[in-house]
Amino acid sequence: MQAKAVVRHIHMSPRKMRVVANLVRGERVEEALALLRFMPKKAAGIIVKALESAAANAEDRSGGDVDIDSLVVESITVDGGPVIKRWMPRAMGRASRINHRTSHLTVVVSDGA
Repeated sequence: MQAKAVVRHIHMSPRKMRVVANLVRGERVEEALALLRFMPKKAAGIIVKALESAAANAEDRSGGDVDIDSLVVESITVDGGPVIKRWMPRAMGRASRINHRTSHLTVVVSDGA
């Protein structure tokens, strides 16, 4: 049985989030949470909340039949969201564009069945 959690419009570049997401893909949920809680990255905290939500969704959808310890992170994807564009003044009357990138995070957990 699968369950997923989606977090959208995260104010962080997808490139920075994928570094952390790649470390927990395929791990057991319990091990992934332990790994993320001690990681000094902002993305780790966001992924922890999404992973806990996906595990809770799996438990809720199964009516309490699924064992949380047996859940595995089946897939975790970080996609680009909308880009917030700003302008920064530069020398000689020019301007440079500043892109504030956002991300969409999707976490899918399953019990392997």
